Amino acid sequence: MKLSYKELQQFHGVRRFELERSCCFSALLLDEERGRLFVGAKNFLLSLSLDNIAKQEHKIYWPAPVDWREECNWAGKDITSDCVNYVKIVHHYNRTHLYACGTGAFHPTCAFVEVGHRMEDHVFRIDPSKVEDGKGKSPYDPRHNAASVLVGDELYAGVATDLMGRDFTIFRSLGKRPSIRTEQHDSRWLNEPKFVGSFWVPESENPDDDKIFFFFRETAVEAQGLGKSTYSRIGQLCRNDMGGQRSLVNKWTTFLKTRLICSVPGADGSDTYFDELRDVFLLQTRDRKNPLVYTVFSTSSSVFKGSAVCLYSMNDIRRAFLGPFAHKEGPNYQWVPFQGKVPYPRPGMCPSKTFGSFESTKGFPDDVIQFARHHPLMYNPVYPMSRRPVFVRTNVDYSFTQIAVDRVSAADGQYDVMFIGTDKGTILKVINVPKESWNNMEELLLEELEVFKDASSIINMQISSKRQQLYVGSDTGIAQVPLHRCSVYGKACAECCLARDPYCAWDGTSCTRYLPNTKRSVLNYSRPIMSLSLLPPVDHHKHRVAERKLYGVEGSSTFLECIPKSLQARVTWTFQKHPQNPREEVRLDDRVLQTDRGLLIRRVLKRDIGIYQCHAMEHGFTQTLLGITLEVVPSTSSSVSNLPSDAPVRLDPRSGGGPPVTNQKLWYRDFMQLVDHPNLSTVDQICEQVWARKNAANKKWKHLQEIRKGRNRRTHDGKPNPRAPRSAGE
Repeated sequence: MKLSYKELQQFHGVRRFELERSCCFSALLLDEERGRLFVGAKNFLLSLSLDNIAKQEHKIYWPAPVDWREECNWAGKDITSDCVNYVKIVHHYNRTHLYACGTGAFHPTCAFVEVGHRMEDHVFRIDPSKVEDGKGKSPYDPRHNAASVLVGDELYAGVATDLMGRDFTIFRSLGKRPSIRTEQHDSRWLNEPKFVGSFWVPESENPDDDKIFFFFRETAVEAQGLGKSTYSRIGQLCRNDMGGQRSLVNKWTTFLKTRLICSVPGADGSDTYFDELRDVFLLQTRDRKNPLVYTVFSTSSSVFKGSAVCLYSMNDIRRAFLGPFAHKEGPNYQWVPFQGKVPYPRPGMCPSKTFGSFESTKGFPDDVIQFARHHPLMYNPVYPMSRRPVFVRTNVDYSFTQIAVDRVSAADGQYDVMFIGTDKGTILKVINVPKESWNNMEELLLEELEVFKDASSIINMQISSKRQQLYVGSDTGIAQVPLHRCSVYGKACAECCLARDPYCAWDGTSCTRYLPNTKRSVLNYSRPIMSLSLLPPVDHHKHRVAERKLYGVEGSSTFLECIPKSLQARVTWTFQKHPQNPREEVRLDDRVLQTDRGLLIRRVLKRDIGIYQCHAMEHGFTQTLLGITLEVVPSTSSSVSNLPSDAPVRLDPRSGGGPPVTNQKLWYRDFMQLVDHPNLSTVDQICEQVWARKNAANKKWKHLQEIRKGRNRRTHDGKPNPRAPRSAGE
């Protein structure tokens, strides 16, 4: 189902927030306890209500100082777009404060933001005494991304640490432990990376084994002979890394990285790669040590355009980091698996009692430190589960940019519902369902939502399963979108079934939100493994098919519009010459074409007179959506002049039935009469008819205006009538 910006705004509870003199709402932070959405934007920090982002807003104006802006402008940067403070990072620091960082007109700056203990405190302010340098935490350039996670009182950030954007690093700051970074100016560690996301994932019950994972894409050093190739990466490091004692001092000693592969296997054995990682979402499971990793990829090729969603398991990721190290003997050698002896403790292992007796990385032997310095890259990549993407789109005019996932309990099991943001301001709602068995999955695009009117790219998404809302950020504003719209699937059991939305179920009277913990007896027809042909047949006496009449001029073109609700439905058209005749399928050729929006008859003939029916077919179930009676008017002046002005009745077939709406002219009616018309004089007559109808309407309106003016003159001209004296009882 496709829903436009206007439909979402009017009927489906979508709320929006925009702020004058600001933009770039790239940092979103959910606070379920306070019921607030904290937002970082250009020169502003915002606090919005999770229930309605359009109300109860609090904002902090946080511009860059004037002298910083002037210095930035002297360096050749634009004073309005570059030399301002873009808030890039917002994290929870403790129960009363947030930690936020911004670009500060190419002077990165951070601050502690007081938010109070409870929602009722209504506190939202920056303490000027707690503003500090943001180098190594926020990027200098607003065009650069920063990936960061705050664990305990320590901030781990992947960011550029210099003004020119050449020194990229993974940096640990704040806290009591010393600041640590990656090796500087070594392409084997980081090579022009674009950071995407970072997460803290525990590895055991011992907190000393905890790891921080960074997701990024970079120029691959191992892609020899392929030119400048971009690879997507996952990197890991230990939280308790203290750096080396004599080598790699204040540098990571446990940093490792490997390639993330997202590809589609080809018939000839070669894979098609989606090589540019765009976003990462960790879906928590019952085992907090093993979340599911959902990722969004796009292509960098100018020949092949497409996007994909790939799903990874933490077991596969850990297995790759326990595999062989990538090794290269010299500049003219190939990258191969390291075959020599790996020193103990194995590089990448955290110092803890779980896997060894070392209490700190400063106690690691020198050969371990040297090996870690020269071998940060693993040889084995990480492949997605099932070795293929869970959702792919090619040959479309958009690319995936963001993803958020909600695990939904339906009547027949659990489903992961993916909400995928695009660079055109739309959101795709997607699920994977069993096709014939649980081993053979099928992707289903449930909805395509036009969230932003200006088609601005979606740059951040946060999901609230508790409130059943999705919060979407773009350069122009923020949108709040409900996760489901069950009522839009109609009032018929079949329509609710064909939707196959795991949020929805048929309760006997309507399509409504499925609540697994209620005692209400619910018959769920949205089971994907259930054969829809087992549904009871549609009673056409109870299910009224929408009907309308359409007039077409002989020799001209006409269009029969019919749009099914389900994006997976296959539309077929049948034709009856007379009601008593049997229906037969419409034959398509160069004259009669079927499009996504209906049936186009390029040249109307007399034999086209009859009854056309539009049917939606899906999984063996067929539903009649619309019936159209086509009348053909001969191409003569008298026939054209007798054509009723309100003959075509406008009916939106997406409404699923109901009485026809009269007195609404089809938008393409006059246009279609002009397309490929064989008689130029008749074309002129049609144009005259159109202008005559418009002029008649204008004359009627002018006549009403003259009557109104006359009444006004009678009311206001001359002396006013004397008012009768009031009685004492009034």
